[in-house]
Amino acid sequence: MKTYPLQSMTMLQAQQQQFRLVDIICRHFPGSDFLTQGDLGLVPGLNQPLITHRVEQVIADFFNTEAAALVSGAGTGALRAGLAVLTKPGDTLLVHDAPVYPTTQVSIEQMGIRVVKADFNHPDAIKAAIDAHQPVACLIQHTRQKMDDSYDLGEVIALVNGYQLPSLIDDNYAVMKVERIGCELGATLSTFSCFKLLGPPGVGVITGDKTKIEQVRGSMYSGGSQIQGFQAMEVLRGMVFAPVTHAVQAMVNDEVVSRLNQGEVKSVKQAFIANAQSKVLLVEFHKPIAAQVLAKAQILGALPYPVGAESRFEIPPLFYRVSGTFRQSDASLEKRMIRINPNRSGAETILRILRESCG
Repeated sequence: MKTYPLQSMTMLQAQQQQFRLVDIICRHFPGSDFLTQGDLGLVPGLNQPLITHRVEQVIADFFNTEAAALVSGAGTGALRAGLAVLTKPGDTLLVHDAPVYPTTQVSIEQMGIRVVKADFNHPDAIKAAIDAHQPVACLIQHTRQKMDDSYDLGEVIALVNGYQLPSLIDDNYAVMKVERIGCELGATLSTFSCFKLLGPPGVGVITGDKTKIEQVRGSMYSGGSQIQGFQAMEVLRGMVFAPVTHAVQAMVNDEVVSRLNQGEVKSVKQAFIANAQSKVLLVEFHKPIAAQVLAKAQILGALPYPVGAESRFEIPPLFYRVSGTFRQSDASLEKRMIRINPNRSGAETILRILRESCG
């Protein structure tokens, strides 16, 4: 079985990302300005908290975009906001020919958007779908929806840009792990959850084209729809620590997959790394023992289910069933395969729990 995981940043690259973000913070928060929990309410002239506005400017500068907005509803809320400014009910949206992430599918259905699918792994299929169906926008998931997905995000964005087709990128599980996200590769808008970047629950980011971001702001008039200053500061603090934390996690993944494929745990047939949706270790067993392993692993200290998939609350490793989109593409995987996310643990902990769970 072959997978095409995204290329993680090296530790040096992750450190440089952290340092660059801190440098931008210094430019927007001089002196003691950063030592605050943030303000509340609708500041005249901004219609949002001042600290939230400044954090959004930091995020826009970091991702080299014209503007950014913090929105309620985490990554789902950000995606919904992006869909709302790029499409109208009845419009046609181009998506990858793969299972759509469940919460995204709900948004598409609730908004009355028609979907046309094309295999993003094949550029000619994308061109044919655009020519035949004339979609008004394209939704692209940065990480993988199927195990054999291999498309290059930048190449897909360049292709749809050639048709002057706006693109909305679901960058969840890729931000602060790879060198560049969708908006940095020429997409109209990028969206992601701050919860997956060690930030607070329920806050999402949408960044990219200024005109579209201003349209998003137009739907956030009331005070109750604003991300308050203290939430924005939590977002920023989490983002500072995320690159290096995720780089450490990537190193652990590499070590574990190497040791498993050398036969360190006899029950394991093969192991490989995949973006499913977060970058995880997929472990396939010789026998259909996945349910047994998952039941025993939690007794030995593994997390039995995610909180926010790499949130700040998830410290022990996660031993979990393969993702829903992967199960939809191959139902047999559920009995013979599990996914492991190291979270903050090391290789020895993961291998100990796996070895004892297989016994």
